[in-house]
Amino acid sequence: MAHILPFTPKPASKIGFQRVRKKAKGGQTVAQLPLFEGSGRILHLPDTLSPFEKALLLDERGDDRAARFYQQAIAEGESTADAYCNLGILESKAGRTTKAFDCFTRSLKEDPRHLESHYNLGNLYFESGDLRLAKTHFQMAAEIDPDYPNAYFNLGLVHAMNNDLSSAAEAIRRYVELTSPEENAKARELLEILNRTLHGKP
Repeated sequence: MAHILPFTPKPASKIGFQRVRKKAKGGQTVAQLPLFEGSGRILHLPDTLSPFEKALLLDERGDDRAARFYQQAIAEGESTADAYCNLGILESKAGRTTKAFDCFTRSLKEDPRHLESHYNLGNLYFESGDLRLAKTHFQMAAEIDPDYPNAYFNLGLVHAMNNDLSSAAEAIRRYVELTSPEENAKARELLEILNRTLHGKP
């Protein structure tokens, strides 16, 4: 007899989109360039920055010009998969879901194992109500980087919404293992509910 999960996660409960940060040659994310001085004045951006770097800095400030520089980076073949991915987030935030899907899939055409694009496509499918494809892309993200916590949290929500509570608990448990107690308080609450439900406790 199936147990009913007393808490139904809503799509808004998931962890949102993940922008690609500037990466060094080894694939590690490098520290963000400082945008503000201690007094809060905006620093002038040097002309030595590439289109992708300019786009990223503008994007992190919420500047609409970021999209133009991501498109320039794509046209120049610079960090193409990353630029498509970040452009996809901008399209999604602007409510242009079809264009967002297009950007993420173009990113994956450039790099089929692009972590953030799989994860972000999972989010788009989740928001569109296609839990099967959301699950596929969250699983791909977790396979590409087994230490990427957000994929496990959202995968856990998909499993819970599909009433696969054992898999949901396993995914949420992995998220808790990979994050700090400050980050995972809500996840621990959800895990407790899942475990109580699995063991038939009220």
